[in-house]
Amino acid sequence: MLDLTGITSFADFFVICTGANQRQIQAISDEVGVQLKHQTGELPISIEGYTQAEWILVDYGDLLIHIFSPKAREYYDLERLWRSAKTVAIPAE
Repeated sequence: MLDLTGITSFADFFVICTGANQRQIQAISDEVGVQLKHQTGELPISIEGYTQAEWILVDYGDLLIHIFSPKAREYYDLERLWRSAKTVAIPAE
């Protein structure tokens, strides 16, 4: 997770992860949606890229979830692009 507070005006946090294949990428997106709805009552503003599942972007306003294929993650390299952001560890369950 990247903390973008004070770096950009369109989001405070990015969660960036990778799925091994199209079905796993879609499953990650589905489970994130279920968990956020269950735990916080939040629903996404929009979801892009679900059908192709090379890069799914789930927009929760100040939180953007990026779920990449390995190839797309390497190509777009968001961690490099936003290298001035702080890395935040996501606690294990």
